[in-house]
Amino acid sequence: MSFRTAEPALKDVLDAIARGDTQLPDFQRGWVWDDMHIKSLIASLSLSYPIGAVMFLEAGGVVPFKPRLFEGVSLHPAPKPKTLVLDGQQRLTSMYLSLRSGLPVKTRTEKGADILRVYFLDMAKCLDPAEDREEAVISVPDTFRVTSDFGRKIDLDLSTPALQYGQRMFPIALMFDTQGFMQWKMGYAGHHGNAADAMMFLMRFEQEVWLRFQQFKVPAIELTQDTPREAVCQVFEKVNTGGVTLTVFELMTATFAAHEFNLREDWDARQERLTAKHGVLNAVDGTTFLTAVTLLASYERHLKSETPVSCKRADVLRLELSVFKKLQGRIEAGFKKAAELIAEEKIFDEKSVPYATQLIPLAGICAYLDDKFSQHGVKQKLLRWYWCGVFGELYGGANETRFGMDLPDVIQWIDGGSEPRTVRDASFAPTRLLSLQSRLAAAYKGLAALLMKHGSRDFVSGTPIDLNTYFNNAIDIHHIFPRAWCESNKLPRERWNSVVNKAPLAAGTNRFIGGDAPSVYLSRIQKNKQVSPASLDQFLVSHSIPITELRGDDFDSFMRLRASALLGLIEDATGKDVSGRDSGETAKAFGGALI
Repeated sequence: MSFRTAEPALKDVLDAIARGDTQLPDFQRGWVWDDMHIKSLIASLSLSYPIGAVMFLEAGGVVPFKPRLFEGVSLHPAPKPKTLVLDGQQRLTSMYLSLRSGLPVKTRTEKGADILRVYFLDMAKCLDPAEDREEAVISVPDTFRVTSDFGRKIDLDLSTPALQYGQRMFPIALMFDTQGFMQWKMGYAGHHGNAADAMMFLMRFEQEVWLRFQQFKVPAIELTQDTPREAVCQVFEKVNTGGVTLTVFELMTATFAAHEFNLREDWDARQERLTAKHGVLNAVDGTTFLTAVTLLASYERHLKSETPVSCKRADVLRLELSVFKKLQGRIEAGFKKAAELIAEEKIFDEKSVPYATQLIPLAGICAYLDDKFSQHGVKQKLLRWYWCGVFGELYGGANETRFGMDLPDVIQWIDGGSEPRTVRDASFAPTRLLSLQSRLAAAYKGLAALLMKHGSRDFVSGTPIDLNTYFNNAIDIHHIFPRAWCESNKLPRERWNSVVNKAPLAAGTNRFIGGDAPSVYLSRIQKNKQVSPASLDQFLVSHSIPITELRGDDFDSFMRLRASALLGLIEDATGKDVSGRDSGETAKAFGGALI
């Protein structure tokens, strides 16, 4: 990749946009600047203030992006562009529309209301050094009239050239229209009877303001044709002054569009299919899907030529359309199998997924295994790997390297090889239970799912949680020792708000519990909801809740026994012992060992 710098005249830049020589890559967002931004930009140009550099990319190189014309440019058919704009779209579009297009500008107010605006320069204010230049930029509706009192009063009327001449308001749309500017000057002179003071005033405006626009240079960086796709993506994100990150999906949408394939339409239809029966797959976006395709493609290349397995962003950006078309169906099926697998683990919706990123290697593994996925032994290994990733909290950072390890590791393990590195690396400290305070933690969501899988039954209805009851009863994680009771007894928040003191319950049950001590609300459930003590005890056991301690409001003993039981669930899921149950740190945190 190489680049050069330049300073083309603003007029030449806008002319190139009008001809279609300069266009936008299709991944660029739409134009969004409001009226105030446009006025401020025009004011800066009129004072020859710098407006920042723009960045161009030579079209037709190694990156075949689909181009599109700038807002306000209408050419049929659109020509092939010579350059594409990577940075500066908002500024260039604003300048083109207001200075060059000759049409009212479709913009918006600061509050977001759509408006049409035409811009003028108050010539007198422009020549008065005491005036704020932004105040000299006048924005009027496309009627050329500014009104008040619900349109009954006209505050400013610029609807005819004569009115513009008399009020000395110069239409900015004529700034680069040589013939139009000459006609306007002649009309102005005639309107004022060629009076010496009026002609001198016009000459000053031409020299001090109009000429600045003609001489204005736009600092530009021009990337050459050999710039690779991943470099375009990185450069765009680093320099784009709009502050909006360019996703891999958007960049690949533009790349595939150059081959007449609409990735956006393809993904919209695919996403509808994925989520029709699997709400959990709302966690999968277009970039996630592309990454999974790239991962599987890389693994299959690895099997043929022993190349490294990788699905980093640069790898995704090199994904060929032919490879995508070959593998996309298998990966879609892989995501559906992944959703079915974790649904059996009581993970039903997007908010309950511990790590959305872990779905990428899981979908890739399921896609590769195909029908083998349904074998019981295969599922057990998949689930053990999955829970090791969750409770080892191994998918919380940059994950692409782990994706590349896990897919071949797990497949080899299923075929009789050694344990995957994710299984070997996973560990869980007992004291971590106390810091699991909210859904922000993957292990918190994981424990909620394990409790439901363990057979958690609602305290009131006794209904076990399945797909229907989860949604119909608004199942969520609620306190067992209620918050109000804990706070009134001045218990430390880091203990009572931890996952150890929580259970999946229906929203109605949580409201019925209220803020009373467990002994009080359990008695109320038995009396008012006609639940026998023996049945209620069974419901409590299904949540791994120590019955005697809860009924006796013994918070400290409850915490130790429940924590020990939760560690048992984690051990069963991961197939690994939790070390440190009887360490000094654990005993200090829980008031005793968790054995």
